[in-house]
Amino acid sequence: MTDGLSLLHFGLSWYLLVALVLFCIGLYGLLQRRSLIAMLIALELMLAAISLNVVALTSLRGDSTADTPASSVGQVVALILIGVAAAEGAIALSLFVAIQREVRSINVEDLSELKG
Repeated sequence: MTDGLSLLHFGLSWYLLVALVLFCIGLYGLLQRRSLIAMLIALELMLAAISLNVVALTSLRGDSTADTPASSVGQVVALILIGVAAAEGAIALSLFVAIQREVRSINVEDLSELKG
């Protein structure tokens, strides 16, 4: 019978591969979508991939500088990135509402009045 914890242990390359796939999907969505909401979701997906990379790569550090394990530094940085992403999402959504009220569309191609 296999131990449940051994099934949850993956190598670093799997985490990096998942982060790469998430980042590529986000980049594709950012470049191909014309809706501002879809572009925001793609950007959030890219930030999630960056957070996953930070946590995975800081788990490689074997030394502990203080009483905390080295992997907790990456988790703290990932939590800060999540907070920044939440603030970025809130500001972007408020801008989208203002643009929607003014232009009556959130399609990127309809926003030619903002050039200038």
